[in-house]
Amino acid sequence: MALTALVPKKQLLEKLMLATILILGWLTLPNILTTIEPTAALLDAGIWQLILLSLLCYVALLQMTWWLLYRFWLALGLLNLTDMVLQFKQLSSWQQLGFFWASFALLFLAGIACLAAIV
Repeated sequence: MALTALVPKKQLLEKLMLATILILGWLTLPNILTTIEPTAALLDAGIWQLILLSLLCYVALLQMTWWLLYRFWLALGLLNLTDMVLQFKQLSSWQQLGFFWASFALLFLAGIACLAAIV
């Protein structure tokens, strides 16, 4: 029982370590690049910074989404996610396959809608 109490703290520590590594990498990458290649321009380092910044924003957005989903989940009074996964595994194979196809179709439709909104 003591091990299950430590799991959320461990996950939080891992997430904080990842964020710290990404932020430190974002700050120190231009200096490292200029020491490795002295002829590197500022734009060369800026491209790598943009890649790291996009990765950092993606991780932050993903964590915020999971947190909001958890909060809405509790507010609606739904089952735990582990219970829903267990119920999903109890479905027959054709029901699971139908759910996967429906999820794929909705994801594909959302991607097309995003592309249509850009154009």
